Amino acid sequence: MIRNPILPGFNPDPSICRVGRDYYIATSTFEWYPGVQIHHSTDLVNWRLVKRPLDRASQLDMRGNPDSGGIWAPCLSHADGKFWLVYTDVKRLDGNFKDAHNYIVTAPAIEGPWSDPVHVNSSGFDPSLFHDDDGKKWFLNMLWNHVSHGVGGNPKHPSFAGILLQEYDAAAGRLVGPVKNIFSGSDHGLVEGPHLLKKDGWYYLTTAEGGTGYDHAVTMARSRQIDGPYELHPDIHVITSKDAPDAPLQRAGHGQIVDTPDGEVYHTHLCSRPLPGLRRSPLGRETAIQKCAWGADGWLRLSGNEPVPRVSVPAPSGVAESIRPAPSEIRYDFDAEDLPADFQWLRTPYPERLFSLVEKPGSLRLYGRESIGSWYDQSLVARRQEHFSFRVETELVFSPSTFQQAAGLVHYYNRHKFHFLAITHDAAKGRVLTVLSCPGDWPDGKLSFPLAEPLPLPGEGAVRIAAEIEGAELKFFVWNDERWNLVGPVLDASVISDEGGRGEHGSFTGAFVGMAAFDTSGAALPADFDYFSYTGRDG
Repeated sequence: MIRNPILPGFNPDPSICRVGRDYYIATSTFEWYPGVQIHHSTDLVNWRLVKRPLDRASQLDMRGNPDSGGIWAPCLSHADGKFWLVYTDVKRLDGNFKDAHNYIVTAPAIEGPWSDPVHVNSSGFDPSLFHDDDGKKWFLNMLWNHVSHGVGGNPKHPSFAGILLQEYDAAAGRLVGPVKNIFSGSDHGLVEGPHLLKKDGWYYLTTAEGGTGYDHAVTMARSRQIDGPYELHPDIHVITSKDAPDAPLQRAGHGQIVDTPDGEVYHTHLCSRPLPGLRRSPLGRETAIQKCAWGADGWLRLSGNEPVPRVSVPAPSGVAESIRPAPSEIRYDFDAEDLPADFQWLRTPYPERLFSLVEKPGSLRLYGRESIGSWYDQSLVARRQEHFSFRVETELVFSPSTFQQAAGLVHYYNRHKFHFLAITHDAAKGRVLTVLSCPGDWPDGKLSFPLAEPLPLPGEGAVRIAAEIEGAELKFFVWNDERWNLVGPVLDASVISDEGGRGEHGSFTGAFVGMAAFDTSGAALPADFDYFSYTGRDG
């Protein structure tokens, strides 16, 4: 069986591509650097992160991009002996406008080398590239209409003005010929995320609709001509949980069809798993996959003919039984010269300003830069939260001389949703431990300080700190050479979620946990982290 989600923790908008017996899924990374996650599998059951291809300044620079901006909805395909990756870089999110620039990069292999990007258009987001069997290539994206008063966090249907189609000349690196709006979507509205598939003379168009919240859905239409007219699926939606509020996989939509070498059919989709009793999803939008079948009427449906996605799905024929290993401690000792693959940072293509693994061998050195939550130069290195219950621990050496310097352990979503256990300096007490919390204060991002008084620390030496999350509760700890001591009150971990703060349609990433440092004095004081451990505790 396949156990969903197949990519747990912040892996939305899955585009799937098969080359021979190898499957690849590309997912959105938004403001996290490097851009785009690509996972590989040979059986649709077991997946491994193999590449983040947008990893240099000539490809991607997101300094100044807003929270939940950056890389939206990549589309991965293979044709002409190489991989093609299409993606959007969103520079503005709120208000009427979406400054959304669409690009294409290519590579002879998933591992690269990946080319510099070719700018295609900026008329809307969620692009895809379709390679027709006559050799032509077609570029699709949704059309954003800024005069319809669609506002971030409160999407309006008229802002999603249909799906555009235009021929792409690969040799010239540009769009050619007329652009046509081929599909306005169903009455469900908010049409986006287009993908084309050709089968038995039909062009099948799948789109995402309903917004990426609890009304999300995959909608299908088809036409004999690539530019339409497109007729709607008789059931309209192929995948959705909008009418099944008790289903374990919620917010299901936005994915792509893939067939196996033996002709079996699957459909990826994003989903979320809200905390029990709360409409909050700290793990963000994750990737799942469903088994499908083509009906006698020529339409695709999930196996069982119900559109509600399932947690357990039959694997392709001939795939051996696979059991997901029980959660265990993952320890990162920072002994290599490169950052472990699980970790990312925010926005900048110049990570050498933020951290080093060679300046102090055996440690991750963070250079204190701008404030936590900065959109430009923020020293924060973190990994995805992949479990509802988990523990993290680290040890750091940090010697601040002013309250403007802080370093420690952070549970982070964006600038207005985080909890930060930090070593800093107090004029009266010297080196201290404090908590900086921003529990969803949007749009201002005002801090709260849950500790009544900062906790005094020895004037020098390493400090071990930890965090434990059980569902919606977060506890911070410090080691005092004898035992772990609770630091401050229990905090609300549920706000570090898609729905926390500004609400269901306002944030699109997921919770991270990691290490951060800032120095708003401008002195770039370093903090040295000896190790970092992550232990999942879910069953």
